[in-house]
Amino acid sequence: MASKPEAVQPVWGAVPSAFSLLRLWPRAASTKDDHQRELGLLAESGLNVVTSPELQQNSTGPVAELLDVDIDDAGNYIHTLAIRQPAKPAAESPESPPRHSLVLTHGYFTGIGFYFRNYHELSQVPNWDVYSIDWLGMGRSSRPAYHSRRGDGEDARVAHAESFFVESLEEWRQRLGIERMTLCGHSFGGYMSALYALKYPDRVEKLVLVSPIGIPEAPPDFDEKLRQGYGPARRRGRASPPSERTPEYEAAEAAEAAEPASKSGGPSRTQIMWFRLAMNLWERNFTPQWVVRSAGPFSRRLIDMYVGRFTWLSELQRSALAAYAHQISVLPGSSESALGDILRPGAFARRPLVNRLHALAVPTVFMYGANDWVDFTGGEQVIRRITANVDTRLFRIPRAGHNLHLENAADFNRVLVGEMRAISD
Repeated sequence: MASKPEAVQPVWGAVPSAFSLLRLWPRAASTKDDHQRELGLLAESGLNVVTSPELQQNSTGPVAELLDVDIDDAGNYIHTLAIRQPAKPAAESPESPPRHSLVLTHGYFTGIGFYFRNYHELSQVPNWDVYSIDWLGMGRSSRPAYHSRRGDGEDARVAHAESFFVESLEEWRQRLGIERMTLCGHSFGGYMSALYALKYPDRVEKLVLVSPIGIPEAPPDFDEKLRQGYGPARRRGRASPPSERTPEYEAAEAAEAAEPASKSGGPSRTQIMWFRLAMNLWERNFTPQWVVRSAGPFSRRLIDMYVGRFTWLSELQRSALAAYAHQISVLPGSSESALGDILRPGAFARRPLVNRLHALAVPTVFMYGANDWVDFTGGEQVIRRITANVDTRLFRIPRAGHNLHLENAADFNRVLVGEMRAISD
């Protein structure tokens, strides 16, 4: 008999008893009703988000608005940025060209604000409406309780997590009346977008996977390496900024080059201890957001350290992004815990997509950063295995790592706009 689903509540009480006194530590918190940080970040993109019907009616260009799209009768909703082309009166354009929809889905530990360097250019493509969503339980979407099925076996655990996101995306599509869409997902969003395209191919005009996680199989010796305390192998290298190399970037690059290599070639005893602790917490569905919330008054400092690495952004942009990222990270925990249900420790999928995406029946585009930690050869494997007669492409964006839409927005936008125009022109 299957065990009862386990509600994942990432609180201090779930940590081993040695940390029980830390329950009294003040936890960082935020409110979903405060949109100022989100609006401040979107302003950096050049978007003018309308806040009243009057402003929307008087606009002559693309109209951006924030929506909370209800997806069920339990009060759940998906937070959405909708950038729509103004409708032309029928008398002026009796035979208007068809409208197309681009839907952007974000990666883990991020939200719709992380595409702020892309919205303006993408929204200028004629006859295209651009939508960007926060996954259910993430960003500024509603935060229902997420029930992990890790006690029911790995297959049930994975299937439940995947269905949570795929079916909520489909419900969102139905509520907005979008018939077909070009679906573009980054990282975790790429993983879920690919699964959506597998289940609902008739609703996907084109699939764009931006550095998607979960494609390759783990190496044969991976389990043994985990037991020995080795983390997953990652290619080192810091992405160059898209234009001028700033002094801050040069300093960070020099510090990385000066980092001493391990004398033994293997992890130290302390590294092994911390690594095994991290793996244990991963299996128990603890998350980076839990760490941020639990940091209490130091939570913003953690986010500032994370965003501070984005040296290709201006100081003003980093400040706006950090304020936004902090706010969405300290909201109550929800589906963020699903990451441990779909990925094993070390970031390899429990059910690798390379063994499933051969059934894709829609045109598919892969995009990776030239210095991406996600291996682009996973995308190449999928392209070779796809059995349907559909167009496939793979791009490697120069001067960029995993967050290529942020690091080299110009080239990312150029490629994605080209894929959009290939449909509508």
